Amino acid sequence: MMGALGDGPVFGLTDPTAGPMLLQQAGEFASPEVKARIWDAADDQAEPEWNTQRGEFTLGFGLDEPHPRGQLNARAMAGWVCRPGAWSAIFNEPNLDKFDEPTVSGVDFPRVALSEARWDGTALHLAAHPQNDAVRDTTTEVTVTGLPSDGAWRVGGQSVDVIDGSTVVPLVADDKLVELRPINSSGG
Repeated sequence: MMGALGDGPVFGLTDPTAGPMLLQQAGEFASPEVKARIWDAADDQAEPEWNTQRGEFTLGFGLDEPHPRGQLNARAMAGWVCRPGAWSAIFNEPNLDKFDEPTVSGVDFPRVALSEARWDGTALHLAAHPQNDAVRDTTTEVTVTGLPSDGAWRVGGQSVDVIDGSTVVPLVADDKLVELRPINSSGG
């Protein structure tokens, strides 16, 4: 309907209803070639903007508004990052283990975002991403709860105490991956 599968131009990506839906579904259903074709058209039509001060990449969708719409951008970006089948797997094959794994809270967002927060069963892998160059290499901290054991843990070269499964973890906003792990486990 919007030309994504034909030889002509892809159109309609400025429609705030159809545009984000096509971009989202491109990640779930399209071949890599069709997905690239749709996103190439989005470069021309959906008003991409990289605001380095805010640290945001957004799509305007022809709405001529001072602030991009988060819901529309979230749907579109799901299509950008998803591989075929990934979106439906969230609902059909949910990761219910995450409810028993450690939780990170207190992120100083949007100044700092976590580009990784992944529990592997023995260590929590964290990477803090700065909002912009003015924030790069500054320190921040997050709270981690639900850790499986109390006592001394290590993050980077620092020791932190875990009490009742909870601790405050210092991080540097430098995109470098660090691990939070018990000192008495391998690598500690």
